Amino acid sequence: MKLACNGLSFHRCRPDGQEQAVLDSISVEFPPGCTALISGPNGAGKSTLLHLLAGLLRPSQGEILADAAPISRWRRAHQDRFRRRVGFIFQHSHVLIGISAIENVFLPLIPRATTLAEIRQVAQAALDTLGIGHLGTVSAASLSGGERQRVCFARALAADPVVILADEPTSFQDLEGVHRMAAVFKDWRNKGCTVIISGHDPRLSDIPGLIDWRYRLENGRLEVEG
Repeated sequence: MKLACNGLSFHRCRPDGQEQAVLDSISVEFPPGCTALISGPNGAGKSTLLHLLAGLLRPSQGEILADAAPISRWRRAHQDRFRRRVGFIFQHSHVLIGISAIENVFLPLIPRATTLAEIRQVAQAALDTLGIGHLGTVSAASLSGGERQRVCFARALAADPVVILADEPTSFQDLEGVHRMAAVFKDWRNKGCTVIISGHDPRLSDIPGLIDWRYRLENGRLEVEG
């Protein structure tokens, strides 16, 4: 799926009531079968851009297009259908600590599958892909930060996405974990998935063949890096 921004701007209301421009007239295309890395200083709006691309926020101006369809204009119910095709790895590992790792992965799949056995199988396969299949029955409360991050990645993969949006996905990973995640990103990119990664981790940039396009977001503007 090709994602695109057309004149995208986003304003945030400050405590004094004034509007602050976070993103300013961004126009860019993210083609399928490619991985884009977005870097930039803290507070530049990288997470905001990913939330907009996922349909979790509405732009102040401009629009978000998915295969030329203006998803940012859609009603919430239609956006929900689009989001089912998006695997989002949040910057902060959002897991439910009162349930197991595998339950965290398959819980969002319950409305989509016919049997619990089917979704457990899908969830287990996603955990295996991330190298944490042995932790499926372990309570999420007892997982490390890196393990929770991989559970969130597995949850994104279990949705069989056509778009993967990853916000600082390797912030809690050791080098082995970074390479494991990079291999998964490559695999899904090669399947035709659109992969967009936001982050500062220089280890991602050092992995051969991972990044197809590099962008820098600063002062509200998104620029292609050499």
